Amino acid sequence: MNIKGSSLTLVLAIFVALLSTKLFTTSSTKTLQTVITYNLNKLHRHHHHNKSKSNVTICEDFPPNFPPPDTNTTSILCVDHKGCCNFTTVQSAVDAVALFSAKRTIIWINTGVYYEKVMIPKTKPNITFQGQGFTSTAIAWNNTANSSGGTFYSASVMVFADNFIAKNISFMNVAPIAKPGDVGAQAVAIRIGGDQAAFWGCGFFSSQDTLHDDRGRHYFRDCFVQGSIDFIFGDARSLFENCQLSSIAAPVPAGQRNINGVVTAQGRASNNESTGYVFLNCTIGGTGRIWLGRAWRPFSRVVFAYTFMPDIIAPEGWNDFNDPTRDQTIFYGEYKCSGPGSNTMMRASYVLMLNDTQASPFINVSYVDGDKWLQPFNA
Repeated sequence: MNIKGSSLTLVLAIFVALLSTKLFTTSSTKTLQTVITYNLNKLHRHHHHNKSKSNVTICEDFPPNFPPPDTNTTSILCVDHKGCCNFTTVQSAVDAVALFSAKRTIIWINTGVYYEKVMIPKTKPNITFQGQGFTSTAIAWNNTANSSGGTFYSASVMVFADNFIAKNISFMNVAPIAKPGDVGAQAVAIRIGGDQAAFWGCGFFSSQDTLHDDRGRHYFRDCFVQGSIDFIFGDARSLFENCQLSSIAAPVPAGQRNINGVVTAQGRASNNESTGYVFLNCTIGGTGRIWLGRAWRPFSRVVFAYTFMPDIIAPEGWNDFNDPTRDQTIFYGEYKCSGPGSNTMMRASYVLMLNDTQASPFINVSYVDGDKWLQPFNA
């Protein structure tokens, strides 16, 4: 299947998954349905507008006098796949950003699905991707570990620069959905390898290894993360607040005990690292029979606080990567969670039921030093 065909399949699958989680109101699901219909029509037309009257028609609803002129602190670049901006691809806009600019460059990305692989190098800090809604604007590609030379290189979007911000946009890998045991099927939607990155109202869509939360301090707010196996993995220090985590692992028949999904695979390698994932006021949903995390590396650290857990969470909750020697070094904590999957009676012996004092370092933005660098959404 080519990328556009597979993209349509995944977009439709996303639509069904989002409806099943009851994440959206009626008005927002209508918006997503409109986006899907638009893309179905667009991808089957194979029609190119010329720069005549038809171009005026497709750009008539575009904001006037946009983008605005640069200021001392901000530059705005505009991306639109219909040709209504100076750039038709996201990567071409990134390429136009000055090296080591102290200004923030806002790359305003219009509604649509941008089929391209995007990379932001270390030399281009202070970039913002501004989409028009995570059900309306997306960057998508279809590499896998097999096709790209390894999981770490399969990401549709790779961010190596510091101070990256994304708002109201989705990152998608539309490779075929991985099944447990598939070799080389890992398909990363985004790899985040820079420090002080923030994501507001964003979507992350794939199956195995969706979000490579690689390294640095990161903050996620009001985001939607979909996947099946290790769908948030890496060795960053990250806080996920008010986020939706949706498993697309295959449904498991009643009475069967097999595990076919995992939310996290955090990779802290030593006790000297300050890394780990915290999920605060989040909601888990979807299908399968899954673990909250497994110890990819010996000092793996993950905390769930005030999070709703459905009955798809296996009673033991976690896995030590089938290596009991890690039981003394991993840090898996739960604090005041709710839902049928939060029952701790049968949790693995190494899981910590945190008290108020133990939980306090993890349940606000100071965990990622956000009080020093995190800007408000509207800043």
